[in-house]
Amino acid sequence: MAELRFGQAINRALAECMEEDPTVFIFGEDVAEAGGPFGVTRGLHDRFGPGRIRDTPISEAAIASAAVGAALSGIRPVVEIMFMDFMTLAMDALVNQAAKARFMFGGQTSVPMVVRTPHGGGIGAGPQHSQCLEAWFAHVPGLKVVCPSTPADAYGLLKSAIRDPDPVIFVENKALYAMKGEIPDDTSGIPIGAARLVRPGTDATIVTYGATVHMVERAASMLAREGTEVEILDLRSLQPWDEAAVLASLARTHRLLIVHEAVEAFGIGAEIAARMADVGFEELDAPVLRIGAPFVPVPFAPGLEKQYQPQEQDVAAAVRKLCA
Repeated sequence: MAELRFGQAINRALAECMEEDPTVFIFGEDVAEAGGPFGVTRGLHDRFGPGRIRDTPISEAAIASAAVGAALSGIRPVVEIMFMDFMTLAMDALVNQAAKARFMFGGQTSVPMVVRTPHGGGIGAGPQHSQCLEAWFAHVPGLKVVCPSTPADAYGLLKSAIRDPDPVIFVENKALYAMKGEIPDDTSGIPIGAARLVRPGTDATIVTYGATVHMVERAASMLAREGTEVEILDLRSLQPWDEAAVLASLARTHRLLIVHEAVEAFGIGAEIAARMADVGFEELDAPVLRIGAPFVPVPFAPGLEKQYQPQEQDVAAAVRKLCA
């Protein structure tokens, strides 16, 4: 196994997919010689040339629309939207075109495109560069949404996303780019829709994804010192999500907490809570709880931003409430 940073793992997956499939190409703002705003595509322009790694004008609507057209023509574009906040400018192409083409043409065509975009706070980027908007896209039939938490998952999920015949929104948390981890030699990819058991436990299940996984792990260690063992599930894929894995974990622990960095209201956690209250009602020994950001824009000030993001003590308090 090779040890790579999260961003390097994405770079490796891109390079390997471009080597195995000449129809894969990359375009976006500053992705060529500059290597992208976070350096994720660094070196690919020199390796594959300007024909397959292309800079674009500053127009997210044009980037997404060109990707849809290219995908419909038999090419597999991987585009980068510099911040997830800027996905607002690409909504028509993604929601009204990419997501619906297979259905509108009776399955005669597909849209094999990937949109890479970073989300999340913690770096003082302010309210217009720190949002977690993944629930928007998980709500749209025809779109797949993934959000890895480790370099290995970023590598494996991106390979699967690029090979997928349908449009995939690939969400990367900015706080993870420097994180190191081992990348397996297996290049087959990780199936979209399969959760990962991070930590087994008996007293409560915590379902989470992205950078929040690591905060929840720290909270679990804190609770373990108190004698409470929580089971942690990393969703990895938000649409489709692994309902069977969540239900199986709930059947073992009988208590459920969902944690995400995105705003709590109308979020991913709300869907999981509602579904488990339906299909898993008989397994519940306590009401399902959720933790997410408050219903306000992301603060710029570091102190306020830390209060805005869910913290270990919030998770520990919620688990204690569940187990009381």
